[in-house]
Amino acid sequence: MGEEQLDTGLSVVARHKEQRSWYFYDWANSAYVTTIATVLFAPYLTAVAETAACGAAGTVADPCTSNLSVLGLSVSPGSLVFYVVTAATIFSALVLPIVGAFADRSSRKKHVLATFAWAGSVAAGGMFFVQGANWQLGAALLFVANLCLGSSLVVYDAILCQIAAPDERDRVSSRGWALGYLGGGVLLTVNLGVVTLHDSLGLSTAMAVRLCLLSAAAWWAAFTVIPFLGLRNRPSVAVAAPATQAGGMVRQSFGQLWETLKDLRAFPMTLLFLVAYLFFNDGIQTVIVASSTYGEKELGFSTQILIATILLVQFVAFGGALLFGRVANAVGAKSTIMFGLGVWMVVVVIAYFLPREQIVLFLSLAVLIGLVLGGTQALSRSFFSQLVPAGREAEYFSLYQAGERGTSWLGTLTFGLVHQWTDSYRPAIVALIVFFAIGLVLLSRVDARRGIADAGNTAPAVV
Repeated sequence: MGEEQLDTGLSVVARHKEQRSWYFYDWANSAYVTTIATVLFAPYLTAVAETAACGAAGTVADPCTSNLSVLGLSVSPGSLVFYVVTAATIFSALVLPIVGAFADRSSRKKHVLATFAWAGSVAAGGMFFVQGANWQLGAALLFVANLCLGSSLVVYDAILCQIAAPDERDRVSSRGWALGYLGGGVLLTVNLGVVTLHDSLGLSTAMAVRLCLLSAAAWWAAFTVIPFLGLRNRPSVAVAAPATQAGGMVRQSFGQLWETLKDLRAFPMTLLFLVAYLFFNDGIQTVIVASSTYGEKELGFSTQILIATILLVQFVAFGGALLFGRVANAVGAKSTIMFGLGVWMVVVVIAYFLPREQIVLFLSLAVLIGLVLGGTQALSRSFFSQLVPAGREAEYFSLYQAGERGTSWLGTLTFGLVHQWTDSYRPAIVALIVFFAIGLVLLSRVDARRGIADAGNTAPAVV
């Protein structure tokens, strides 16, 4: 049964203490996600690539028109970051299931988590040394850091099943997400202050950015120590390897992945939720990616306004994740996620009609996004944890992560195509309603209690 993964020998106090340690990995990795991956590194690496291609970074008055040679291909400096992220995304979709199978066979999950986290933080810290025309180092480090982040999250999500009883998972997952948004927002506020006031601090713009990248890497590494010390390793409860999995752990991991993909047919509700998640999460991620472009190009807001809006979303999402956790405790995770998807549909419709340069309306929409952003993501994680069989949590969460990465280009492709066809971002943003609608319809067809029972788990009091 699913509760066999939970250490019943621990007191409630001891279990809650371990859960508090677990929260801090959300706090730790959010520094990389916000400061490096979302805000600072893409424009910085683009400037480095333009220096390599043109001899000096391009400007609005004198844009860089020369290309880089990457593996024999001609690549625009402005596209480099997006190609690197795409390559890392596709590669991680292939690798993460193997990471999950390996983690499930390991009795040292917190060590696996910490290894990927610290390897990722080392790669992120190495970004400090990216300068001049050395775009190759930056591209390689970004690839490695993204891959390590995804691998660590597979193990981190799987540990949720070991430290929280079924009735606790919505609360625990929501608090982790909330702490992540808070931590990411705090460090991003400090770092944007450093970049903005670099002259007063006696720093060049490039040095200010490099120091901020280093601070995010140090934050990721330092706060990973808390879950590493506070979590307990538990014996693996994975089933014995069949004949096709004879050999070392890596070979067994490949074999177990094949078994998981075959066995997924025996858990139709788990599979149905996974497909629903791929659609609505793609819509969420595309809104996040496109929001800055939409705010600047379609609504006419300055970079300073957009940065302030990003920070507002971060801090509102902290409260939104906690709020959704409380609501789920009363009405169940599935109903709460469905409500959140309804709000997301309202968000894109409002964005379509939002007039230009109306700052109050724009910030009000940002508040609405923040309220549903963390909540839908946190509850999706906890709800999925109820649908995976004991002893194979990391494998199933690797499919959860890999599926997200393998399809995360559909929303952005749709957004780009609609903009190209209409020459406007407004129909492009409202077109994303399709992803939320499909996800909502599929999620409504998930029989939660049947899915939990099929996985051999105990259902929480409120599903």
